[in-house]
Amino acid sequence: MAPVEFYFDPMCPWAYQTSRWIRTVRDHVELDITWRFFSLEAINHVDGKKWPWERAWSYGFSQMRIGAWLRREHGMEAIDRWYVAVGDAFHRRGVKTQDRDVHAALVADLGYPATTVDDAIADPTTTDLVRADHENAVGEYAAYGVPVIVRNGHALFGPNVAPAPEGDAAIRLWELVEGWWEFPHLYELRKPKTGADWGHIATVFSPYLDARDWETIERPVS
Repeated sequence: MAPVEFYFDPMCPWAYQTSRWIRTVRDHVELDITWRFFSLEAINHVDGKKWPWERAWSYGFSQMRIGAWLRREHGMEAIDRWYVAVGDAFHRRGVKTQDRDVHAALVADLGYPATTVDDAIADPTTTDLVRADHENAVGEYAAYGVPVIVRNGHALFGPNVAPAPEGDAAIRLWELVEGWWEFPHLYELRKPKTGADWGHIATVFSPYLDARDWETIERPVS
């Protein structure tokens, strides 16, 4: 099976759509996906404010600590199931998974112990696990956002697509992404977004926009 690393923040609507797409690809192509973390709160940190790991509970970072605990204690399949559940709840149904009690109920519905959230947050090593993934993405691949997909040591930001393509269209997009990996010095190809594009994106992301409790901050990228 072809190993692929997928960096995500569960709060990112683009990463969620791309995760749906790559799972569809996995159903048809032999992919071995390693789910890894990237903190948008850390990469977009504002001077003078606490880092996400310095807070008792942080919207995205603390959720990833729960994912890290599940990954360590129950394996990659567990974090896969968890990300599906969190993503579907937050990005499709507008459920506030950033609420600690809501998240605990979601994890319990997956069949994990009722103490999972408390155990994960009480364990300081879950912070270390999330930070290690994040710092690897930044240090090794110069990542500045998600989704980031790594194959054979080469990272790509994206593809950012909404909604996630399905069926033959999903496989065709995978073939195009594989083609990009053939050109290690192809750095960027972007489609400018028109007003109609932004309207489409807002419609697809409407559950996320309703459920979030923050304003989006993006660090400028050169």
